[in-house]
Amino acid sequence: MKEVDVRGLSCPMPLVETKKALDSEPDTITVLADSGTAKANVVAMLKDNGYEVAVDESVDGYTISGTRT
Repeated sequence: MKEVDVRGLSCPMPLVETKKALDSEPDTITVLADSGTAKANVVAMLKDNGYEVAVDESVDGYTISGTRT
């Protein structure tokens, strides 16, 4: 399992950091984001890489969970 915290980063850094984490091909990944743009881009990247994605929203931002299918 990998966890990536991209809160406070502006584009394209959330995608860059998520891509680095995906290079090790984890079965599960959690990405913490604080902007809608980062959330949308990370969700798309995870889906493109074969992950089933769930998003939880809180006052701190988004918790994006990906599980390899």
